[in-house]
Amino acid sequence: MKTIGLIGGMSWESTVTYYQVINETVKRELGGLHSARCVLYSVDFDEIERCQSAGDWDKSAEILTRAARALERAGADFIVICTNTMHKVAPEVGRQVSIPILHIADMTAVELKKAGVGTVGLLGTKYTMQQDFYKAVLQRSGIEVLTPSEADMEEVNRVIYEELCVGILSAQSKEKYLSVIAELARRGAQGIILGCTEIGLLIRQSDTEIPLFDTALIHARQAALRAIRD
Repeated sequence: MKTIGLIGGMSWESTVTYYQVINETVKRELGGLHSARCVLYSVDFDEIERCQSAGDWDKSAEILTRAARALERAGADFIVICTNTMHKVAPEVGRQVSIPILHIADMTAVELKKAGVGTVGLLGTKYTMQQDFYKAVLQRSGIEVLTPSEADMEEVNRVIYEELCVGILSAQSKEKYLSVIAELARRGAQGIILGCTEIGLLIRQSDTEIPLFDTALIHARQAALRAIRD
């Protein structure tokens, strides 16, 4: 079994999901008392968020590079960045280590193609929804990406940072997210990417008929499978 290097803490709420799903997947695949070999480097999310707000992506890349190098020294065979937004700096981080980074958007694109989804709605932080670093990966796989209106983007982003990242699950925010999802479906989305690793704490498949693609679950499962199969 390979050792998974996890860069977590962005936020720690969703890093818990990664650890749980990785170990559940290993247990299901191998049975018995098997659990995953992994090393976790958890950053201070406040420092990361300040970099995001200031547009200082170089500094955030430096922080994640230190984490990635530490994981490599600790024996990790590959790295999983436990957040969508910070994949903006994944190329820079990847150039500083000799082990691969399992990219969350690549894994999500594979699942979308398997499901036959050609047009998808994307929810996430405003950085993920507005910028091209994430959407471009999906588009290279031939997937059309729809995003919410500017006003809805702002509210989706606000809920992530002010509520989900600090463990607040609001019924009102859930209804807002479901209305945004319904609007994306009306515009032609065949599925919805939960493109922030905290959104799955609020929205589940049982809440809507349109297929949901929870990136935290996809990323964690694929990391576990790579660790035991490759």
